Amino acid sequence: MADQNTQETQQMEKSDEEEEEEESDSDESEEEEPKLKYERVGNDLSDILRKDAASCMAVHEKFLALGTHWGMVHVLDHQGNRISSKEYAVHQTTVNQISLDQNGDNMASCSDDGKVAVHGLYSTDDNILMTYDCPIKAVALDPNFSRPNSGKMYVTGGDKLVLHEKGWLSRYKTSELHKGEGPIRVIKWRGPFIAWANDMGVKMYDTSSKKRITYIARDNTQLRPELYRCNMCWKDDTTLLIGWGDSIKVCKVKERDPHDVRDLPNRYVEITAMFKLDFYVCGIAPLGDQLVVLAHVMEENEDGTQTSARPQLRILEPHMDTHEEISSDALSIRGFQEYRCNDYHLEYIEEDRQFFIVAPKDIVVAKLRDQDDHISWLMEHEMFEEALLAAEASEQSLKRHNVMEIGMTYINFLREEGQYDKAAEMCVKILGKNKELWEQEVFKFLKDKQLKAISPFIPRGDVRLKPAFYELVLNEFLLTDHEGFHQLIKDWSPDLYNIQVIINAVQTKLETDPQNKVLLRSLAELHTYDKRYDKALAIYLKLGHEDVFPLIHKHNLFSSIQDKIVMLMDFDTERAVRLLIDNLERIPIEKVVHQLEPRPKLLYLYLDTLFQKDPHIGQDFHALQVKLYAEFDRARLLPFLRSSNYYPLQKALEECQQRNFIPEMVFLLGRMGNTKQALHLITEELQDVDKAIEFAKEHDDEELWEDLISSSMDKPAFITGLLQNIGTHVDPIILIKRIPEGLEIPGLRDSLVKILQDFNLQISLREGCKKILVSDCYTLMSRLNRQQKRGLRVEESDRCESCSGPVLVDDSRSASNISVFYCHHVFHQDCLPYNTETCTLCNAQRRRPGSAGIFRK
Repeated sequence: MADQNTQETQQMEKSDEEEEEEESDSDESEEEEPKLKYERVGNDLSDILRKDAASCMAVHEKFLALGTHWGMVHVLDHQGNRISSKEYAVHQTTVNQISLDQNGDNMASCSDDGKVAVHGLYSTDDNILMTYDCPIKAVALDPNFSRPNSGKMYVTGGDKLVLHEKGWLSRYKTSELHKGEGPIRVIKWRGPFIAWANDMGVKMYDTSSKKRITYIARDNTQLRPELYRCNMCWKDDTTLLIGWGDSIKVCKVKERDPHDVRDLPNRYVEITAMFKLDFYVCGIAPLGDQLVVLAHVMEENEDGTQTSARPQLRILEPHMDTHEEISSDALSIRGFQEYRCNDYHLEYIEEDRQFFIVAPKDIVVAKLRDQDDHISWLMEHEMFEEALLAAEASEQSLKRHNVMEIGMTYINFLREEGQYDKAAEMCVKILGKNKELWEQEVFKFLKDKQLKAISPFIPRGDVRLKPAFYELVLNEFLLTDHEGFHQLIKDWSPDLYNIQVIINAVQTKLETDPQNKVLLRSLAELHTYDKRYDKALAIYLKLGHEDVFPLIHKHNLFSSIQDKIVMLMDFDTERAVRLLIDNLERIPIEKVVHQLEPRPKLLYLYLDTLFQKDPHIGQDFHALQVKLYAEFDRARLLPFLRSSNYYPLQKALEECQQRNFIPEMVFLLGRMGNTKQALHLITEELQDVDKAIEFAKEHDDEELWEDLISSSMDKPAFITGLLQNIGTHVDPIILIKRIPEGLEIPGLRDSLVKILQDFNLQISLREGCKKILVSDCYTLMSRLNRQQKRGLRVEESDRCESCSGPVLVDDSRSASNISVFYCHHVFHQDCLPYNTETCTLCNAQRRRPGSAGIFRK
């Protein structure tokens, strides 16, 4: 039976799909997601409808109650299975209406045979069977029928509306609520309100006030009521939904103003929404603020005749004078071509939001689509990203789907669409730390030859794949993208793969392209990971790559570069020199100098930097530096000669003589003590009187000044320079007397004036210095006088230096005067020689730290 139900459901879904394909020409991207899903109720119900036909049905959250045209009432579960012993055959003809109380404990049914039966589903205490002399079209139980002391009320509708209430001695009394307007075809009872419809319209009775409170007339009076019945449904305790013919009304029960003095019921009904439709209403039910409406539609044939189309379940948004259609689903109901409006019924379970579409030979249940249905719809329409987000947001409530399943489907879809980059990116989110799934996905990308796409996302942290997978990716890049291969070698930890395997692969590739710099850099990186630093260093030096210096520092490869100093210098002289200078204890100066001797320019740069760091550390090579400075940077030669004391003067002089470096020769001759020759070079070769005077001032030798004056007698310019500059070193009279008569000296008058000014300046300076000296002497004498007049502190612990007795006593009668000297020696005055002014102790030691004493009593 279950298999049969499944087949029927699949058949219904297939029919729905065929219909959608026929009726929808719009693009799939524009298709809106349905709000409801449908399932045909089968199992035992299928057997019942195969032999009989459904005429009405009442539904409860516990069960279904089905009435048939053969007068049977079947109680089924929601899947269509018979509930044991719940089958009632009390009617002889069509069951018109079934009513259930609120708790689902009691059921009432009525038929055209005039019988009304009330059955207790769990007890027979309240069972009733009444027979009337007219067809009974409608029946309704009090919602509180099963409660004790409820009155066990029910209402029946034939040609009049009768209320039945249990009274004294369990006898029922009847109250006629309405008659005279034709047969009553439907009754709905909720709370204290009973709503019923006859051929004239809808009326409502308030059981609490025992008054009729409203009358709502039928709109389209052209429609025959026996063919187009009124469909009513209580949305809540005060809202009644009415669908009749081609119109819908939403009615609200409200309390009347208590201050209203008119003799009117205390409640009234207000129509809050009313609108026309383009179809006929077969049933109506609430869905939140919206309406679920079962629609009967007629379609025109080619010959002009009309036949019934598939019934439609529509969701409407009601407004006062109009409505908005939210969705519309055509239903595949068996034999729909033969059915009319009154053949359909719509019942609903408010708590579960299930809607039962009842036809004579078929019953379909519509349910709100849950999150699983929403995700299924998204996946069917290839909206996998939205499906994944929806699944993540409600993962705990999903029953048919899970994030992993959706994610894997999405990844496979992306790969099939050729979106490998996005598929690889999604792997991180979906596969997480699942090692097996990662390996499966990498293998799929390998089959598609798209390992490059997934390489940035392969796990390399806590989760690690087998080394072979990383080697596959590296090999893919080695064959197609050398730059990418090198980047992976730098980014990936060498623990991920077998280093030797990759080294062999790179070396094999280099056999066909030995000058490939990218592959050589990669090979150097691999050798570094394999701790074969000498091989890596050789490759870096060959390439002249900047990583050579970090490699040396990081792995302490100074012993490996002691025979490669020239290569380092050729690659980057500045960094190489800095490396050598900073690691003198690892790379001795002697080795560097020995290797750089064939390259004097590089040797000069090395020794010069060494000298700037420490002028003494390379003293053994200062003689060599003289030659190097002379050859490559003469401007720095003289400062070097002045700063260093470790080069041989004679050799340095010879080097300068070979190149005729006069300033350097002058310095060296002066340093060697040969000042006369040095002065001669200045006056004869340089002919620079200022430099000659400066040289003479520097050495401050009378003979040197004499030589300078003698050599200047035939040089008027020199005489002028001497007159202007030697006034403070040599008596100008000596120079003036030796000037030959008649020799024309440029600027002589100005020079003599300057000599006189300098003399006056010297006199003024001497006078000023004398005044300063006298002032300082007076200031110091005054300070000394103040200090000698200053009092000296005597402590209680001080003792007389002569008798060793205390100098301070508490008893003034035994006190005596004391003398304190500036040497801080203290004596009783009685212990000193008469009229002494000096410390006897210091005199005995031949010291005079102070003379006069201070006397205190």
